[in-house]
Amino acid sequence: MKRFMYLLLFVLLTGAMNAQQAKYVFYFIGDGMGVNQVNATEMYQAEQEGRIGVKPLLFTQFPAVGVATTFSASNPVTDSSAGGTALATGSKTYNGAIGMDAQKNVVQSVAEKAKKAGRKVGVTTSVSIDHATPSAFYAHQTNRSMYYEIALDLPKAGFDFYAGGGFLKPTTSFDKKKAPSIFPIIEQAGYTIVKGVDEFKAKSAQADKMVLIQKDGANPSSLPYAIDRKSGDLTLAEITESAISFLTKGKDKGFFLMVEGGKVDWACHSNDAATAVEEVIDMDNAIKVAYEFYKKHPKETLIVVTADHETGGLGLGTGKYELRLKDLKYQKQSQDLLSTAITDLRKAKGRKVTWEDVKALLGEKMGFWKELSLTWEQEKMLRDEFQNSFVKNKVVFEETLYSKTEPLAACARKVMNQIAMVGWTSEGHTAGYVPVYAVGAGAQQFAGQYDNTEIPKRIAKVAGYK
Repeated sequence: MKRFMYLLLFVLLTGAMNAQQAKYVFYFIGDGMGVNQVNATEMYQAEQEGRIGVKPLLFTQFPAVGVATTFSASNPVTDSSAGGTALATGSKTYNGAIGMDAQKNVVQSVAEKAKKAGRKVGVTTSVSIDHATPSAFYAHQTNRSMYYEIALDLPKAGFDFYAGGGFLKPTTSFDKKKAPSIFPIIEQAGYTIVKGVDEFKAKSAQADKMVLIQKDGANPSSLPYAIDRKSGDLTLAEITESAISFLTKGKDKGFFLMVEGGKVDWACHSNDAATAVEEVIDMDNAIKVAYEFYKKHPKETLIVVTADHETGGLGLGTGKYELRLKDLKYQKQSQDLLSTAITDLRKAKGRKVTWEDVKALLGEKMGFWKELSLTWEQEKMLRDEFQNSFVKNKVVFEETLYSKTEPLAACARKVMNQIAMVGWTSEGHTAGYVPVYAVGAGAQQFAGQYDNTEIPKRIAKVAGYK
């Protein structure tokens, strides 16, 4: 009888373990997406409905919720390469390293473990494929700026699917020498390179391995911001859908798919609240694609959502016990495109640009004076910058990590932050906690408080990677 009970217990435990093993893993990383970026987005959505509170994003409703620390081996404030490496490999490293530990030893990523375990693997992003976070999953380099060398690591990893904006340095090595184009090198390794979703659909059935990038003429550094998107632009949701389609064709071995929403970070480096909120919503739309897949395979699918760090030190409220996130809706494009529009106005009219011209542009793009009332001080800020930029012709561009901005556009962004009562402590990263959300097989492993290095370890355990 006792022997029978032991056997029954063994069977039950084995069944429970198998039921929890994730055959399909989605790993979403919102670059720069701290707790307040998520909170701001949900409150913004509620205010669009005329109420105070939150309108939840899909991923915040996942049953397992945690918070993770993000420090690197070299500093309490991580960069994206050390943060990405921690999330990819479970190892702390110095700021700047890609797929290597603090002693510059190669460390294996959870994606590489998935490939060795027989799963198909995809690495995708809304920025360039050779950028810090995606490259941490397939490359091993001592410096994140070694874009050409990182791209050469892509075919060596042998993953099945890559996607993103493009490549930053396809013909120039780290030492700034002319080098053979990475594109034929990648193709010779058995990859089909496609540009845009239509070409993906036309060629995916016959391709063994694939790299999906934007159409010719698009900026290879990233997809456009969601707030700036035009019809026909590649989107993160389309990338996610394409990845699922490609990774599930043929023999179904299961898959591991990393999807990075990379431009939350870029918007926060610019302290551009409206653009950041739209990027969080855009990533949620990509997660919805994965969630539809999860609903068809609930016992075999794990979705994990987190961030590599917080960017900007976003504060919600600036001391008046008020917040007006709803006013962000009147901003019609990113600070980057507003800057371009101001430059175009300068080129078109030269020194003949009038204050009325500027007011008309800011009214159209930011809602100033039309939907949004400005204080005397706010209008004076803009008027003074107009005098400097267009009358005195003293144009000093504001530079952040990913943008170089007309001073009048930067001033307009500061006015919008004042109106919305949003504050920023930095144009860089901070050491704040990042959120973690999970649903599906083994999701309970991601509840609680822990370090970011735990996340890939727990994914590997739940998915059965060695």
